[in-house]
Amino acid sequence: MEKQKKEKKAREKDQDIGLTVKKENMSEWYTQVVTKAKLADYSPVSGCIVFMPNSYSIWERIRYIVDKKLKETEHKNAYFPLLIPERLLIKESEHVKGFSPEVAWVTQAGDTKLNERLAIRPTSETIMYETYSRWIRSWRDLPLLINQWCNIVRWEFKYAKPFLRTREFLWQEGHTVHSTEKDAEKELMFILNNVYKDLIENYLAIPTIVGKKTENEKFAGAVYTMTLEALMPDGKALQLGTSHMLGQNFSKPFDIKFLDKDGKQKYAWQTSWGVSTRLIGALIMTHGDDKGIILPPKIAPVQIVIIPILFEKGKDEIIKKANEIKEKLEKEFSVIIDLDESHKPGWKFNQYELEGIPLRIEIGPKDVKDNKAIAVRRDTFGKISIDIKDINKKVKDVLDDIQDNLFKRAKKFLKDNIIEVKNFEEFKEGIKQKKLVKAYFCGSTDCEDSIKEETSATARCIVGDVKGKEKCIYCGKKARYVVYFGRNY
Repeated sequence: MEKQKKEKKAREKDQDIGLTVKKENMSEWYTQVVTKAKLADYSPVSGCIVFMPNSYSIWERIRYIVDKKLKETEHKNAYFPLLIPERLLIKESEHVKGFSPEVAWVTQAGDTKLNERLAIRPTSETIMYETYSRWIRSWRDLPLLINQWCNIVRWEFKYAKPFLRTREFLWQEGHTVHSTEKDAEKELMFILNNVYKDLIENYLAIPTIVGKKTENEKFAGAVYTMTLEALMPDGKALQLGTSHMLGQNFSKPFDIKFLDKDGKQKYAWQTSWGVSTRLIGALIMTHGDDKGIILPPKIAPVQIVIIPILFEKGKDEIIKKANEIKEKLEKEFSVIIDLDESHKPGWKFNQYELEGIPLRIEIGPKDVKDNKAIAVRRDTFGKISIDIKDINKKVKDVLDDIQDNLFKRAKKFLKDNIIEVKNFEEFKEGIKQKKLVKAYFCGSTDCEDSIKEETSATARCIVGDVKGKEKCIYCGKKARYVVYFGRNY
C-alpha cells in the first residue's frame, strides 16, 4: 500500500512537469514554459533572472553565429569597464536624457563615499568613446570596428518578463568609427541585413520587418535608428535588433578627430548596434505550442534526442543499436541519448517536447530487427521510418524541412496579421484586434504621442516615404511616411 502511494505521488509530480495551460493564454503559458523547460529561474534580485543551461546554450549558439560573422568582416572583440563615471555619461545631452531614468548608480565603496557617482553600464557609448579619442589620430586608424559581449543593467520599473524585459540582460554591442558618413551608413546597413537579419530569419526562423525608427522611438543620441521588428503570437510587436547612425553626435563632445589624407583635422562618423538575450524570448513565443518550445534546428544546442524503447528481453541489443545510431549522427549533428530507466519513454517524449528538441529518434526491438528507427518531428509530430544505413542523409533532409517549415509558418502568421488602414477608426479597430497596423503618418511627435495615449500603440518603424497626396491617419495633414504601428512589450 505504501509503495502504491509513493508511485502515485511520483506520477502526480511527473504530470506537474508538463504545461497546464494552452498557448492562447500567452502570459501564463510563457511563464510556465520558461520555468518548466528549464530556461530560467527567478533570482533574489527583483527584475533579474538566472539563465539556466538550456537558455544559456541557446545564447552561446547565437553568440557563435554573430561572432563568426563579425570576425569574418574584420571586427574585433574588446571589453570595456562595467562602471562609467558620471562626467562621461552626461557628455552627450540627448543620450543621458534618454537613459537617466534607467541608470543604477554606485555611490559608495565599503565605508567610503565616492567623490563621483559611477553608473552601472546601461550601454557603453560613453566609456568606449572616451577611449576612442586616444586611440584615433589619423585616417590610417580607421575604420575602427570594435564589438563587445557583456551584460547591461537598466533599472526597468515595469513588470519583469524573463528574456524580454529584465533589469540585467546579456548582449553584444558594436561601436565603429569611420572617416566618412557614407562608410558609416554602409556599416550600419551591413550589420542590419547581413548579420542581424540573417541570424534572425535564417537561424531563428523569425520573419522580420526592416525599417527606420521615428524620432520618438530612435536611440537616445542617434541621428537615426534602423530596426528589425517582429510580431509575436499575442499580437504584440517586439524589437529584435537595432543599428544606429550616430553621425558626429558623439565624436564632437568626445573629441574623436583624425588627420585626413588632405591634411585637415576632421570629426569621425560613428555607428553602434546590438542584439540581446531578448531573442530567446522571441524564439520561445514565435515557435512554441501547447506542449512547449520548438527550437529551429540551426539554433538548437541539441538537434536530436535518441530514446531507446527498452524491455528486459533484448535490452542490450537495443542500447547497442542506439549507440551505433548516435555515433553515426554525431559526426554531423548535435545528439544526445537518454538511457535513464527511471522514467518511461512516454514521460521522456513529453519532456523533450517541452524543451523543444527538433527531432526525436525512437528505437525498439522491432526496429533493431528491421535495422530501422522511427524519427518524430517536433514541429508537426509527423513520424518517419528511416533505414539506419541512410540515417544521416534522411535526418539532414528532415531537419532542413523543419527549419523551413517553422519560418514559413511564422511568415504566414505575420502576413495574416498585418492590416492596412485609411483612417483612425480603422486604425483603432486594427489595434484592438491585435494586428500590426500599416498606416500613413505625418511624422509629428505630437501625433505619435496622441496615438499612443489613445490606443497604447507605438510606431514600430518607418518603411517608406509618401510621394502622393495621402493624409495622416490621425491629424489629416499631409502624410510623410508609411509606418507600422502596434502594441509592444
